[in-house]
Amino acid sequence: MELSMRRGNLATRPVGAVALGLFKGERRLSGVAATVDRAGGGAIAALLKSGDFKGRWGEVAVVHPTRGRPRRVIVVGLGAASEFGVDRARQAAALAARKARELSAGTLAVSIAARGGLSADRAAQVSAEGLVLGHYRHTAYLREPGPAALRRVEIVENDPALQRELAPAIERGARWAEATCLARDLASTPGQDLDPEGLGARAREIAKSSGARVEVLGVPQLERLGMGALLAVGRGSIHPPRFIVLERGPAVKPRGPKPRTVVVIGKGVTFDTGGISLKPRENMQKMKYDMSGAAAVLGLFAALPTLDPALRVVGLIPAAENMPGGRALKPGDVVRALDGTTIEVTNTDAEGRLILADALGFARRYEPAAVVDLATLTGAISIALGAHAAGLFSADDGLAGELEQAARASGERVWRMPLWDDYAPEMKGDTADLVNSSGAREGGAILGAIFLRHFARGMRWAHLDIASTAWSPTDRPHERRGPTGFGVRLLLEWLSASASARA
Repeated sequence: MELSMRRGNLATRPVGAVALGLFKGERRLSGVAATVDRAGGGAIAALLKSGDFKGRWGEVAVVHPTRGRPRRVIVVGLGAASEFGVDRARQAAALAARKARELSAGTLAVSIAARGGLSADRAAQVSAEGLVLGHYRHTAYLREPGPAALRRVEIVENDPALQRELAPAIERGARWAEATCLARDLASTPGQDLDPEGLGARAREIAKSSGARVEVLGVPQLERLGMGALLAVGRGSIHPPRFIVLERGPAVKPRGPKPRTVVVIGKGVTFDTGGISLKPRENMQKMKYDMSGAAAVLGLFAALPTLDPALRVVGLIPAAENMPGGRALKPGDVVRALDGTTIEVTNTDAEGRLILADALGFARRYEPAAVVDLATLTGAISIALGAHAAGLFSADDGLAGELEQAARASGERVWRMPLWDDYAPEMKGDTADLVNSSGAREGGAILGAIFLRHFARGMRWAHLDIASTAWSPTDRPHERRGPTGFGVRLLLEWLSASASARA
């Protein structure tokens, strides 16, 4: 789908559909809506007069003008004006794009209106995000993929000065949403087609297209580094583990100041059977999405060219396939992590924290200003928060606040969870320094974060448990049922704000 700006009048564009938004209770058309309606013979005014369209949030109607250029007008309810903000602006655009695709409209034209207190450039960015996100479908494995993709979406603006002002925001929004869709595609790919080596190959492709440096470490290199935890998780599979390192931004020079570095880590379990501690068969097919943290990091790197290049961003992806087999990790085994910590494996299905332990140890070499990891770590976070927020764990109030602000801006919600020392004794081991699972059902997400905190000690660190949000159980305006690409736009908002604050 091509997303572009066009100069002109929405009422005269030669497109398959035009989309407009109306607030609840809005009975008198004004501005662009009035212009489109006059040119089309009053079909929108007739719809409002009939009472069949109330402007409730999420309501969508299609009217057919009796004259003029657009064949259809898609009218989207924006809800109460007092409740309108970035989330609804993004999702309203998504509803319009989704409806246009369902109608096989081919082309769609919209106008950016700075409504509900949004600035013009903010409205432009989130609308572009919504148009791309709402249009998205994962069709790679479908013989009959359904309605054809839109060929073109036009954002129409008649003022040349405003057009120039909005163009960068629209480009940024489109790129960020496309990166989210990339992450969705990766998490939707069956394990048969995306093993650790394949994930490394995709990382190379993304790095090449985004101007990043990349290195994919194989088993001999992992052995030399001492990544015993990652190696242990991957040893039951015929597909050996990989450790992916991406970097974009100024390189470190022997002399001169070091660039500010942030590290993002994504859990990359390309399929998770649970290993010897085998998962139940129900819903195991979803475990292809257990690399959603890795997908978010790769999506981030795909969109990094839109951010300030003065910031050095490092992405780390420990990748493994967690399978039972003759060489598989067994309950009771003891592994040694990169930092020397010994871990008794009491549950091989608590494998994500093992591979993240080695990644956190590796992150220390960059002397990072901040480290954020994303992982589909625990089912317990879904019990705590449902499907509408990820768990945020951090002992650093400043970093937690930055991520909470980025979550509000991106619409990817987080909820801060406790990380109190009181939980730590439950993860202490008798045979080894730590156990990877206490076996307790209560507080499982917190205990997983407590385990990771040991390996992040001394660093400014936050953990996002995205098991609750990386897969949507229902269709939403900007997310279809299935992998969501959660975390890409949140990280981009965080890094964008971080770079701006230090400009």
